[in-house]
Amino acid sequence: MYSLPFSLCLLLLSVLDVVEFGQALPQQWQHQGDAGRVKRRSAEVPIMRERRQAAGDMQKRGWGGAVGLGDSEDLFYSVALTVGSTTTAFNLDTGSSDLWVTSSDCQSGACKNSTWPQYPLSTFSSADTDVLMQYGDSTSGTSASGPVGKDTVTLGGLSIQSQPFAAVNKTDSSVVVNNDAAGIFGLGFPSESQVQAAVVNQQFNTPTTTDEFVATTSENGPLLSRLAMTGQLDQPMFTVTLQRDTFDVGGNPGVLTVGKLPDGVDNSSLTWVPVRLYAPRQGGLDAPSFAPDEVEIGGVYLDGQRLADSTMTGVSAGTVSALIDTGNSILRGPADVVDNIFTTVSPSYDATDANSVPSYPCNTAHTLAYQIGGQMFPVDPRDFTVQLKDGDATDCYAGNLVSTDPPAVGGLFSWSLGDPFFKSNLIAFYYGNLTHPSQDPPRIGFMSLVPSDADTKLQAAVSAAQQNNGIFASTSDNPLAATAHIASTTYSMSAPTASQTTRATQTQSSKASSGGYTASRVHSGSLLVTALACVSVLFHLA
Repeated sequence: MYSLPFSLCLLLLSVLDVVEFGQALPQQWQHQGDAGRVKRRSAEVPIMRERRQAAGDMQKRGWGGAVGLGDSEDLFYSVALTVGSTTTAFNLDTGSSDLWVTSSDCQSGACKNSTWPQYPLSTFSSADTDVLMQYGDSTSGTSASGPVGKDTVTLGGLSIQSQPFAAVNKTDSSVVVNNDAAGIFGLGFPSESQVQAAVVNQQFNTPTTTDEFVATTSENGPLLSRLAMTGQLDQPMFTVTLQRDTFDVGGNPGVLTVGKLPDGVDNSSLTWVPVRLYAPRQGGLDAPSFAPDEVEIGGVYLDGQRLADSTMTGVSAGTVSALIDTGNSILRGPADVVDNIFTTVSPSYDATDANSVPSYPCNTAHTLAYQIGGQMFPVDPRDFTVQLKDGDATDCYAGNLVSTDPPAVGGLFSWSLGDPFFKSNLIAFYYGNLTHPSQDPPRIGFMSLVPSDADTKLQAAVSAAQQNNGIFASTSDNPLAATAHIASTTYSMSAPTASQTTRATQTQSSKASSGGYTASRVHSGSLLVTALACVSVLFHLA
């Protein structure tokens, strides 16, 4: 789920020094303050996935519980956080940066119908400001609003006091409407935070520069940013893998790992790339008066064949980028490329007919892959294929892919790689030095978890469903119970061996305002240019 203006970002200023991004995790990050008084920590937090059935009814089961395949495009992954004395579920969102929870003052129908604990305002320390947060694209936009304040927030045993967040009293967010969680936990870089912007504007009387915003991130920034900047983490980073609960239940463990790589994952197994820059003319921020720094990438492939580049480049001509977003339940891309994919997997598909469905046999495996940092990162065919209708394990369709808006100022990405991508890959987000990125730049690491026999596994799952009256197994887990379960369970992941690489063809990477702060972002190709780094992956057009 990406916020408006859309991406995960970090304020940067390109400098003449050349930074070597071939390294993986950089040198041990050093806290700028008195790190000796802070014990650095790390934690693993299990992630719960909810699936909404077509009729709108939730099916809640423990691990291994089997239900009929529901609406595969309504997927929400959530974790348990404790805000004040209230422990409740939050949608995990790498595409936004704000923490918000529905409060006891929320009187909208969605809030009244929610079964998740809501935040009582009894321990709320008001920041004397309000915030409006907007999410989605032109066809799926939602919002949440309410007062901003502070309270103690705990995640997997990691606590931080006076954490800014929004106590939402009005929302039409699908997270709340569908009763999947009580709020959103944004994991993005601080410069995308609307909550932080509201606090800074209130504290500094709507400053005209970003100096105050950057300088006070350790006090006013998002939860994980503050944990990193106050030295509580072994490394200023987190990783995410999402579990699969359809076609072939299980797959990778659903885990948010904070402050380190997951156990069993070697740093050299990841492909690290820097994060994209946004210049002010593209929706980025003006730089602070002190120095903060910078990304890049290749192509999109279907079944080993490179797809033609999109002509719908908008304001981002010459570059294709991808937002890496757990808050997006599917894959979103340029309309012309999406139509190309649909007609390839389903020759009968008619792009001019709004009712046409890109259907194909369930046991036909298709692999959509993205070239990042010169390496292929595919979407497992089990995460690309969707059952066309309940009780039918013969006919499926490409239901986890839709078109999205062309690149625009403030949102230059052409692709949004959501939950299917996270089910197929381990993604690591490294914050680096949030106030002086030139000293330790931010980056994203990728490790494919798709087995070499994914096609065979899909076919076996389809065969099993056909023998079970066309019903695929599915499961969901309560995030509150899942978080308690982690205490006695070790979630570890190992990189696939050389023989377990994806069947996608490996190819050579192509070339490589006025008063008040408003969170936004954008790309700059030159040195000494004000820029904003967004957690996007770049695909340079050939």
